[in-house]
Amino acid sequence: MAEGVVEFTTNNWENEVIKSKGLIMVDFWAAWCGPCKMLAPTIEELAKEYAGKVQVGKLNTDENSEIASRYKIMGIPTVIFFKDGKEIDKVVGAVPKSQLKNKLDTYLG
Repeated sequence: MAEGVVEFTTNNWENEVIKSKGLIMVDFWAAWCGPCKMLAPTIEELAKEYAGKVQVGKLNTDENSEIASRYKIMGIPTVIFFKDGKEIDKVVGAVPKSQLKNKLDTYLG
């Protein structure tokens, strides 16, 4: 994983996301997914830009299918925003950086 980007898995999901305080942005992706590869640099840039304010991570849906099922991931990439362990928003598809940035700024208040 790139600098500032946490790798979420079934093993650390509960502690790193559900029990965490603050804002977390999770990129649900898979290695074979072309749009996921297109979105990856944006996720890495946002992790650096929002370091200390937002936890940014990625979850491989192939390796952690039970988590993907729990959040009803039907298409990837899907980015889900969590605040204090609760899902607050979801974006599906390779969207522009500005769209994700606007959501982060809104949720940071």
